[in-house]
Amino acid sequence: CTANYWTDQIDYFSRSRTVITYDQRGTGRSTHDRVTSIEQLYEDLLALVDALGFGKFDFVGHSTGGNIGQIFAIENPERLAKLVIYASTTRGDAYRTKVWRVRKSILENQGPALYGDMTSLMLYPPSWISENAEKLEQQQAAQVKMLAPVEVMMSRIEAVQGFDRRKELSRISVPTLVICALDDRQTPSYFSEQLAAGIPDAELKTLSYGGHACSRTVPDEFNSIVSEFLNVNPTN
Repeated sequence: CTANYWTDQIDYFSRSRTVITYDQRGTGRSTHDRVTSIEQLYEDLLALVDALGFGKFDFVGHSTGGNIGQIFAIENPERLAKLVIYASTTRGDAYRTKVWRVRKSILENQGPALYGDMTSLMLYPPSWISENAEKLEQQQAAQVKMLAPVEVMMSRIEAVQGFDRRKELSRISVPTLVICALDDRQTPSYFSEQLAAGIPDAELKTLSYGGHACSRTVPDEFNSIVSEFLNVNPTN
């Protein structure tokens, strides 16, 4: 949920587009306020694009960002040209409840360093971790330094678990791409299948490898798929 997650995409897409990234509330360089709901994070995004003077834009949202994108497409479809929902969820189900119960316990009882290890295990495939050990340790150390206080992190987790807009997915009329990797352990691919099934005319793309952070582990493949979707005229 921090802007530096998107380095490979900024480098690629800024060659031909204006690219805006930001740290969500409760993360990174943004205010470390408690988060009450994903709807609050949506309101933050709306305020940001209004302040920047953007009328209509493409939106790519990863995980929690994909939840924000769902709300934006439901509430403000006229503001979105296209929507990409990447490795996201429909709701906090039984599997995700177990995942977050473990992650919360680690953060509360073992501290941010071990929480960083657990986060990496959920984000990346085992082979990628092995092959990129030094790079990952540097990234992880930087992320741990940017973590908000535990109570703020807990509020973000609770907001994600409380999100559920499944009954309104059929209202999304914005051209939508749903993308995920089949080896994602944080948001398994069945969530993406449900999103694609619930959003009219949504396109589903699955990658065989890449984990929860496939935009970082296989950036060339991810960027190519997203670029093709964004650059195709929806009337064609």
